[in-house]
Amino acid sequence: MPHVLTLRCADQPGIVAAVAQTVFAVGANITDSAQYAYERTGTFTLRMEIDVPDAAASRFAEALRAELARFDPVLSLRPTAELRRAVIMVSKADHCLWDLLYHWAAGELPVDIVAIVSNHEALRPIAEAHGVPFHLLPITRETKAEREAELHRLVHERRADFIVLARYMQILSDEFCSRYPARIINIHHSFLPGFKGAKPYHQAYDRGVKLIGATAHYVTSDLDEGPIIEQNVVRVSHRLLEDDLVRTGRDVERRVLTRAVRLHAEDRVILTGARTVVFD
Repeated sequence: MPHVLTLRCADQPGIVAAVAQTVFAVGANITDSAQYAYERTGTFTLRMEIDVPDAAASRFAEALRAELARFDPVLSLRPTAELRRAVIMVSKADHCLWDLLYHWAAGELPVDIVAIVSNHEALRPIAEAHGVPFHLLPITRETKAEREAELHRLVHERRADFIVLARYMQILSDEFCSRYPARIINIHHSFLPGFKGAKPYHQAYDRGVKLIGATAHYVTSDLDEGPIIEQNVVRVSHRLLEDDLVRTGRDVERRVLTRAVRLHAEDRVILTGARTVVFD
């Protein structure tokens, strides 16, 4: 049975040896491995794919945790057949949702999409066409706390592992974000300079930008400043008008978000403070 192991701990001798010895002891086999030691912080990170005999699966997890306990690691061991469960949140823009659902329906996105949540009705038909439960949670300043409590209950009831903000145009409260550290993924247009507020692509046109980009990151209480998972850019020219920039921006946003969700779902992203190690 294939498993994926991730761990983070202080860098010290013997970590990889301890894992390998435990793998050998239960008759398992390492099929892929990547590691990184960050000298500046003394942090060691590891991602390993291990084929474990079915009869030894429960014994392997127990033995591994016991063997690694002396390193005081942040450790995860998951059968790859147990897909990460995701709640997708949207508003009115549909390009990121379409891309996620396309790759999911094609079997190219290893997640279980358990719900789509929105503060508008606009994208309900897309959810229903894909057989995904749609939940309407309209938000006003007066109802924000109540709606976030409903959202938290929904995430708990659906046993969701993480949340994807696929162009969800509401700011989640600090209290809500603190409940899901490194479990909420957002997509954000990233320009140089960074344009804030309404119609960022129109602002970019006015300034004659030469690059359009997007950043997928984990959500924290610092708006749009969480640890970065994935980024990409597209070169543009003066010939493109505002609508051309919008189309280009949507394209890079959807590709970056889908890739970030895939990386997270495959346990390829390990958080180390404000930084991420991404074993792609």
